[in-house]
Amino acid sequence: MRKLKVGRLDLVHMIIFAMFGAMMFCSKFIMEGLPNVHPLAMFIVMLTVVYRSRALIPLYVYVLLDGLRWGFSVSWLPYLYVWLPLWCAAMLLPRTAPKWLKAIMYPAIATLHGLLFGTLYAPAQALLFGFSFKQMMAWIIAGLPYDVIHAIGNLVMGLLILPLCELVERLESKYIR
Repeated sequence: MRKLKVGRLDLVHMIIFAMFGAMMFCSKFIMEGLPNVHPLAMFIVMLTVVYRSRALIPLYVYVLLDGLRWGFSVSWLPYLYVWLPLWCAAMLLPRTAPKWLKAIMYPAIATLHGLLFGTLYAPAQALLFGFSFKQMMAWIIAGLPYDVIHAIGNLVMGLLILPLCELVERLESKYIR
């Protein structure tokens, strides 16, 4: 794995990050018919593994596009932070881990994020709608079936993270660096 230059963002990477942000938005939009099944976690982990802190750029391009499409409402506000724990978890993964361990770790953190999505989303809902702790817990419990579906979807999509990381790194080293 080569490191990207730290410093100014070059035009090629600005285009790549805009493209990934748009792909994240379009892929979620296309899959709206399946509740909580989408490739966002796959993209976030893959982009973080390859681009490290710069993965926040396409992530927030996606968040902005989502707000533009669905409105900057109270249901959108948690999107400002709900993806950050996944990004942080991916940042903390050891880059020198053997390939077999990466093949387990990448889908595992995506799956865990899907399972915890409602719990991560709940504090904002509680603050914005004045829920008590008991009401917030009831909201989390009521959403558990959807979080399980989210986790299963993230697991399936998470199996693509390692091959996509290898592909993007190969393309980066061949055509961009």
